[in-house]
Amino acid sequence: MRVAYARSSHVVLAKGPHLAPFLKSIIIISIIAQMNLASIDLNLLVAFEALMEERHVTRAGERIGLAQPSMSSVLTRLRALFGDELFVRSASGMQPTAKALALAQPISDALAQIRGVLAPTSAFNPATVSRRLSIAATDYGDLVVVPLLVEALRREAPGIDLLVRPIIDPTASVVSLERGDVDVLIGGHLPASQRITRYTLFSEKFVCIRDARRAKGKQLTKDDYARLPHVLFSSAGGDGLPGAIDTMLSRHGRKRRTAITLAHVVAVPFAVAGTDLIATMAERIARRFATAAGVSVIPVPYDVEAFNIDLLHTRRAMADPALRWFIELVSRICKEF
Repeated sequence: MRVAYARSSHVVLAKGPHLAPFLKSIIIISIIAQMNLASIDLNLLVAFEALMEERHVTRAGERIGLAQPSMSSVLTRLRALFGDELFVRSASGMQPTAKALALAQPISDALAQIRGVLAPTSAFNPATVSRRLSIAATDYGDLVVVPLLVEALRREAPGIDLLVRPIIDPTASVVSLERGDVDVLIGGHLPASQRITRYTLFSEKFVCIRDARRAKGKQLTKDDYARLPHVLFSSAGGDGLPGAIDTMLSRHGRKRRTAITLAHVVAVPFAVAGTDLIATMAERIARRFATAAGVSVIPVPYDVEAFNIDLLHTRRAMADPALRWFIELVSRICKEF
């Protein structure tokens, strides 16, 4: 949800059930600014939020409906208001100062409260809404989470259209989320950002897969695991760089041979079938394709740390009733895992 840059600097306090959170927001802002509330133009805080998320004056201005010269003027006013540079130019964009980073979360929380007060009060009905939402997901999210999500959407919100994009470069996908190009990210091993909220959906563990005939009645030993050739899944297009498994093996003084590197996780079980190859992969994906590919799922002969499957969204998402409902839906269906 993007809030238009209002031309008036006055805020009217009306009586009603939402007055308490509204006042809480104003108190938070007042404490942050350490000055008389009457001297604060709340529009400046909207601009601050845009600058914090975009790290670019022109893009931040476009986001709230201001031309670049006007946005530069707003930045000057923000610096005067807080007595700090706030954002410093660098080769990678406008970098926030320590004070800007300290202000970011409280200001975002306060604006979210205000947006909630000013939002339409009509109840959101997923059964009748017409909306398009976009998410980006890793291969894992595509295969494990998205099918159940699509089923739930068709049942509960048939008017919502869903666009699913791939996460190929996790860092670039986080940037797309921050800019509002996508609404949600779903997957594992996604990078952190101070401008997004991370919610853990569930945890996943690693297992091995091996050709069903070779695996019959056998368990892999640690010597087997290091000796046998491996298939590696790399979403980056087959770079073959060391990952969590290689790091774990190095702690035990071991090293594996990666004989085959594939760019699509679905291809891994079918490459293992009928060969002497083994692979280490997420359990839910391995079990989904084991029968079709003709492979067996067996334990990894080492203790390998589980990993989280997360949902990432911006703080703005909580002010959008449809998006908030969607995030809650994803959380609800993942509790079944």
